[in-house]
Amino acid sequence: MHLLIACAGSGRRMGAERNKLLLELAGRPVLAWTLDAALACGAIHWIGIVGQPADQADIQALVDAARPDRPVLWIEGGDTRQDSVRNGLAALPQDATAVLIHDGARCLVDPGLISRCAAAVEAGAAVIAAAPVTDTIKRVDGQGVIQDTPDRSQLWGAQTPQGFPVQQLRQAHARAMAEGWTVTDDASLFERLGWPVRVIEAPPSNIKLTTPFDLTIAEAVLAARG
Repeated sequence: MHLLIACAGSGRRMGAERNKLLLELAGRPVLAWTLDAALACGAIHWIGIVGQPADQADIQALVDAARPDRPVLWIEGGDTRQDSVRNGLAALPQDATAVLIHDGARCLVDPGLISRCAAAVEAGAAVIAAAPVTDTIKRVDGQGVIQDTPDRSQLWGAQTPQGFPVQQLRQAHARAMAEGWTVTDDASLFERLGWPVRVIEAPPSNIKLTTPFDLTIAEAVLAARG
């Protein structure tokens, strides 16, 4: 299984002046924890880290420190996450038939979750890690007025890893470029094309680090793990 780790974001919502994946978490860069989880998963045989040129030296340094036992390649990202994933797909080895895409900011990902997603994709499915919504969700208009309350029992929060057959995902990205579609995750492209995507339930710890408070939560989780 091939894995692309999306690392081309910024630290804007984190209030940082650099890529949030290079911020320190429990004494190490955030991305180092993400890479640890990927390398701990035996199903992953090749890793591509998609980032911005300004971060390449720092990211390469943490990859070298991890002493990976399988290929870990640097891939230059694009202006958006969608562009970066497309660049990552173009850089996959020619024999790649299935791929997982994971946000580098989900550094607490369980290797077992990666394995479950990989197994489903190897069997031909398109999947995403996700969690059932526990809050009551309100749909609100531009003036801050509640419009309705969707049925919570049918709502899931989309996460990563997300996994797909490579050729299908390339077709989806090519169609998105031709049609001018802008999406926030790859599963949305499959949805637009009417292609099925199933969910694999993720544990509560599979959070995405977005704000300083998320760093506090992540440190607590890592401390509990010992």
